[in-house]
Amino acid sequence: MDGRRIDWLSRRKRDKTIVLFDMDGTLTEPRKEFSKKLLPVLNDLSEKALIGIVTGSDYDYLQEQMKTVLSSHIRYRLHLLPCNGTKHYRPPSSSDKDFELVHDKNMRDTLGDQDFHQLMRILLQTQGNLDLSEIPLTGHHIQYRGSMINWCPIGRNASSDDRKVFVDFNKKQSPTFRERIFGRLKEKLSLSQLSDKLEVKMGGDTSFDIFPKGWDKTYCLNHFQSFQSWFVGDRCEDGGNDKEIYDLLLKQNKAFKTKNPFQTELVIKEDIIPFL
Repeated sequence: MDGRRIDWLSRRKRDKTIVLFDMDGTLTEPRKEFSKKLLPVLNDLSEKALIGIVTGSDYDYLQEQMKTVLSSHIRYRLHLLPCNGTKHYRPPSSSDKDFELVHDKNMRDTLGDQDFHQLMRILLQTQGNLDLSEIPLTGHHIQYRGSMINWCPIGRNASSDDRKVFVDFNKKQSPTFRERIFGRLKEKLSLSQLSDKLEVKMGGDTSFDIFPKGWDKTYCLNHFQSFQSWFVGDRCEDGGNDKEIYDLLLKQNKAFKTKNPFQTELVIKEDIIPFL
């Protein structure tokens, strides 16, 4: 086999392999900006494979937290997959172009107005009945992202200090405050018969993601059906929003659980790059 044939096969493999990453807790600390310390290893990875960021957050949070990567030359090898990949932004083709939205699902259209409004009423009632006397309450509790709803009991306007107070408070409870709310919400959805249509997942450290069945992070694999896909995430336990895609790709030994961006760097260096 001559050198040109080997180079062609190498490029083809590189362009048909994608390594998917969760964002909060995996590439960044929750709701924090991406650390430049991780940029060299991502750059090395981009020489071997495409990169995808699949997150429950919407595009605006991706832009805010990952702006260092989005402005680097990695952007030409980077697929953005907000809202569990129900939105897909393709890499730009040149420096004067931006990421291109090529796929977008709508939760309200899928559920219908009646079920969508019922879900909103349940969330508002549940929020109003919570005892939040010991934790911060900051506003912007429900965010509709088109293909999912994010419900944050302390509010998405929470500062880093507010979030820390909540996380510390949550850890002291057994079962945790979030686990109790999770169970309460699922019970209400069951009584309203919406549980057959919706999934609830713990998003990040403070919130919950609610979306139609089948719209978990495995959804993003629809965009890469002929690819060899890998995944790295931190919320791989029951109820975590990385569990389904982690379990699916773990069967192929192509999924890794991480605890923080520092460990993610080690996973990339030791468990992924050597095998690409």
